[in-house]
Amino acid sequence: MLTVDYDRLDLRPGMTVLDLGCGEGRHAFEAYRRGGRVVAVDWGVPEVETTKRWLGAIAEAGEAPDGARYEVVRGDLRALPVPDASVDRVIASEVLEHIPDDAAALAEIARVLKPGGRVAVTVPRYFPERVCWALSDAYHANEGGHIRIYRADELRTRLAAAGLVPGGQHHAHALHAPFWWLKCAVGVDRDSAAVRAYHRLLVWDLVQRPWLTRTAERLLDPVLGKSLVVYADKPAVPGRPAARSWSLDGRHRERSAV
Repeated sequence: MLTVDYDRLDLRPGMTVLDLGCGEGRHAFEAYRRGGRVVAVDWGVPEVETTKRWLGAIAEAGEAPDGARYEVVRGDLRALPVPDASVDRVIASEVLEHIPDDAAALAEIARVLKPGGRVAVTVPRYFPERVCWALSDAYHANEGGHIRIYRADELRTRLAAAGLVPGGQHHAHALHAPFWWLKCAVGVDRDSAAVRAYHRLLVWDLVQRPWLTRTAERLLDPVLGKSLVVYADKPAVPGRPAARSWSLDGRHRERSAV
C-alpha cells in the first residue's frame, strides 16, 4: 500500500533514494523495483531486519532491474549517517508525527538532498487524525505514538523553514479513515467482528484492487483521505556540479553489488 505517488516524486532509475522511517519497507520496495539505489533507514531493529529480508527476496526473485541497489540501516532521522547533498530523492512517510524535534529531521532532509532534489513527506491528515484522537487516547498516547497533528499549511511552513520549496500535495487512503475511527471507537486493543470485517475488506482491496473500491477511494481521497502528502524541492544551485553517488561504508560506487 503506497502513499507516495512515484510519478510526482519523479523517481528515475539510477537515482539515490533515502526512505526515512521505512517501517517494514513498503516504499523502499517500490523504489528498488523502479531501479533506485535505495537506502532504507529506521530506528526499530525489527523493522530494519524485515525490510532487509524482503529487499533481499525481491533481488533474488529478479524483480529489480540491473543497476538497482539497496542498503538498510538503523539510524536516527535527526542525525542521518549520510553525507551532505548526496541523495536525489527522500521519502519520509508517516514518521514526522512521531518525532519530538521534527525541525531537526526536516533540516537533515534538506542537508542530505542534492540541489534540485525532491522529498515526499506524508503525515496523517488533520481531520481524520483529530477524530481518532477524540475517540481514543490509546490510539496515540503511547511510547513511540503520534505526538502532534499537522495541518497542511503548517507542514508546508515547516518545510519552507528548512530551506525547501513546497510544491504539489494530495491525500490518500480514504477507505482507511473509517476503519481507524471504528477501531478507536471499540478500543484499539480490543477485537470485534466489525473491525475484523472491515480489515478483511481492506486486505481484499489491497490484493485485488477492484474497480469499485479504487474508484471510490479516488473520489473520496480529497475529502476523507487519511494521509496528507506534500512534495518539496531543494533549490538548485546554478553552475554547481551534482554530488557523486555514495555508499554507507564510505566507498563511492557506480556498479557495486548489494
